[in-house]
Amino acid sequence: MMKGLIVDFGGVLTDRGPDGVGEPPLIGAVLAAREAGIRTALLSNADGPGEPIPWLDRLFQVLVFSGDVGVAKPDAAIYRLAVERLGLEPGECVFVDDLAVNVRGAVAAGLVGVHHTSIPSTLAELAVLLGVDFAGGRSCNG
Repeated sequence: MMKGLIVDFGGVLTDRGPDGVGEPPLIGAVLAAREAGIRTALLSNADGPGEPIPWLDRLFQVLVFSGDVGVAKPDAAIYRLAVERLGLEPGECVFVDDLAVNVRGAVAAGLVGVHHTSIPSTLAELAVLLGVDFAGGRSCNG
């Protein structure tokens, strides 16, 4: 089983699915993983966190923004930095991104990559890799 989950923000955490309403399902999945003892990190090519998002701290132990650290995906150094901050080894971590080039970068750095193309397929892959049942429908707001 994997011990760490590292996810991209835009296109992954923001994906509300085909109906476009409600809380994005992957937010609940990250929360469920963290509650199950999986270490969690956000890895974004953004300049920084921008406006405070209070629920980010409930989801993630580690926040890595390329603007803060001076390196961006798909450079292997940013994945290694996120893994190091989680206190894990690359082979113990799953990385999820909607851009295939970033997933390939993570795999080249030794992580297990999940290319987010749909919510059901990503949740199914993460359930197997992390050993977490995501059917519970957790919410970061409750």
